[in-house]
Amino acid sequence: MPFSEQFKAWFNKAFAKKRKRRTETPSSLPKFLEENRVVAVLVFVVTVAAIVTTSFVGIKPGGFQILPNQVASIRIAAAESFSYRSKILSERKQQQLLDSVPHVYRIDMEPYLTFEKHVGELLDAIERFLAVEQDLSASRARQEIESITSDFNAKGDYRLSADNLEAIIDHADLDTIEELVKTGLISIRESYKLGIYDQNDPTFAFGKDSVAIFHIANQDDKIGQKRVESIEDALRSVRINLGAANISPDVAEAVSRLFRDALKPNLRKSVREMERLREEMKASFEPVIVTVREGASIIELGQPVTPEQHEQLLAYQRHLADKDVGAIDNQLIGRILLVLAMVIAATFYIRLEHKVTLQSNGRLALLALVVVINLLLIRTCYELGNFEAFLYDSNLAAILPYVTPTVLAPIIVAILIGTGPGLLMALMISLFTAVMFGNRLDLLVMSFLASAVGIYVSRNLRKRGRVVTAGFFAGLSIAIFTLLFNSIDGLPWPTIIYQMVGGLLTGLAEGVVIVGLLPILEGLFKRTTDITLLELCDYNHPLLRRMQLEAPGTWHHSLMVANLAENGCNAIGANGLLARVACMFHDIGKLVKPEYFTENQLEGYNPHDEKSPSFSALIIKSHVKEGVDLGLTYKLPRPIIDAIRQHHGTNLIRFFFHKAKQQSDNPDQVQESTYRYDGPKPQSKEAAVILLADSIEAASRSLPKVTPQNIEELVDRIFASNIDDGQLNDSPLTIAEVAKVRESFIFTLLNSLHSRIAYPGQKTEEKAAKKIDEKPAERVEANVGK
Repeated sequence: MPFSEQFKAWFNKAFAKKRKRRTETPSSLPKFLEENRVVAVLVFVVTVAAIVTTSFVGIKPGGFQILPNQVASIRIAAAESFSYRSKILSERKQQQLLDSVPHVYRIDMEPYLTFEKHVGELLDAIERFLAVEQDLSASRARQEIESITSDFNAKGDYRLSADNLEAIIDHADLDTIEELVKTGLISIRESYKLGIYDQNDPTFAFGKDSVAIFHIANQDDKIGQKRVESIEDALRSVRINLGAANISPDVAEAVSRLFRDALKPNLRKSVREMERLREEMKASFEPVIVTVREGASIIELGQPVTPEQHEQLLAYQRHLADKDVGAIDNQLIGRILLVLAMVIAATFYIRLEHKVTLQSNGRLALLALVVVINLLLIRTCYELGNFEAFLYDSNLAAILPYVTPTVLAPIIVAILIGTGPGLLMALMISLFTAVMFGNRLDLLVMSFLASAVGIYVSRNLRKRGRVVTAGFFAGLSIAIFTLLFNSIDGLPWPTIIYQMVGGLLTGLAEGVVIVGLLPILEGLFKRTTDITLLELCDYNHPLLRRMQLEAPGTWHHSLMVANLAENGCNAIGANGLLARVACMFHDIGKLVKPEYFTENQLEGYNPHDEKSPSFSALIIKSHVKEGVDLGLTYKLPRPIIDAIRQHHGTNLIRFFFHKAKQQSDNPDQVQESTYRYDGPKPQSKEAAVILLADSIEAASRSLPKVTPQNIEELVDRIFASNIDDGQLNDSPLTIAEVAKVRESFIFTLLNSLHSRIAYPGQKTEEKAAKKIDEKPAERVEANVGK
């Protein structure tokens, strides 16, 4: 024995304290509470009672949040007579009265005054033209007339033509023209004073041969009814007055065309006077009082809720809240049966699809706890609808169903137990929420959809931030559902937007809450999530760090086994991450005596040479118990500790067993049980794959040459050995899955043990190393303990 090894053995014997090995307990809960069926029945009864109490006891009609235009899922009748002031009916009646207020107009003389000024300027231009007309040529005179006409038309929306003006100048002198213009101005001034309206305006469609009567406000703000003229009537008056003058018809027609664009509507609505009439009407208005008799129907089943019915329901809710009549629910027994049926159905589902949950009272308690707490939060949101702020604000009350935390329990259950139980909890939570809020089918569908989306996003969880993302997408699904469903129902857009924002923010908040609750629930109920497993993958974990320093060969072996096991588990749909992490810790027990394992024997010294086969087998077997001890000391999760205990099953330590037979005078007296691991055999798919991967990785080190045929023969031999020995009998692996694991192992080994190109000068060194590696004793000892 080298001096260093002798010194180490003497030092440990002299100074090391005797370490007391920790024993594993099946759970933090007492075994009685964990496995006793009476406790399971008690959990069932308490769960049913808690769900009934939380979801249905004390439900009042005041809590039902039914919105206008939604189809009612229940019928609500008045339990007693009550009266209320109807805002809708009052506003409707008041609006009808306001709509009957006539339009009030004022007469605007500004169009007449403007035309009078412009026509005066036209007369001045005509006078200047007549003064110089004798000195102008015919063409020059025509140009002047056109210039006068264009200047006049540019001052307003006039359409006087040069031909009309030329006809007036040629057939009448200046005095006659002035007299004709004066006659026309007098005529249109009278029409303007009466009031002129546009008969082409659809607002003033009075019908043929009808008399237009308007409410006109005079300068004293007195309103009276007056007859007004249309533009055609006023123009007809102009033609009649001009026709009475002693002039030719051509001149009269030309002058009338001058005045046709002077006539414009001059009735202007007087908003101030109309508002004054409305205010007077409002002051004398009395609101509508509605009396509802006992037994009268408020909401009809299967009918869209009208705004009047919704207002009447809110009034009834306020009436009940003021009286504090307590619970009004004659269907409590039916709802108890509903809860009982749902819980029984959930029990059967778990029995069929997740049997291990039904066998663990701790898991059942976890399911019951998160469901009841979730329903309690939903009931709290429901009860907010009975507060005054919500009773008097239907828009605020309409948001409540969309901010209830319905995805909390489903996501937690999906992460800690499985997606199947998570979806089952989603269905239960959605159903009870829908019943609580008035048998609303839309809430049931929306809640289940959000939970399903959250569960889908949180599957294969690797980062805690993914939980918040799952909450966000759950809230987003609520927002999209609300947008599509409630917009079809015709809800106001502000209400829909509030509901969408509320659902989105609630989903985010639920994600944050779940992130905080997961570590607590993991520790309380001894559950292990992928997030915890990833945290254990940190190479700086104390145990892994010790293995790297104290047993580097074992550390390398663990990494190689981890690769094999993870790929094998992924091939059959098992938890590859759990297999990888378990493999990294499966040989931590070798840290107690690393020098007794060949992968750590670097100096050519083997301490087993000085020990008896039975003692060596005892040391080899002890690394399993030492590993469990270290796992408990460092609080490793239960699945990791189970993998440590089961990664050798009850396999035979063949090297020392055959060595004992060779050294014994009577080989038949050598007890095989002395050289077998204590077990148990693998109980899960992951543990079974780890057992096979551990054996194959160790044996692959002794292959003289790595070829596909050699690797396949090695894998088949070890698989057959373990199957024949019954090591996989307690695991749920099927023959088809074993075949997939085999293919995965062969592929991984071929890629990890492939040969490399020999570099110059490396050939001689490789030959020397090969001679050393092929010594029979060393090759056999490479598999010691496997």
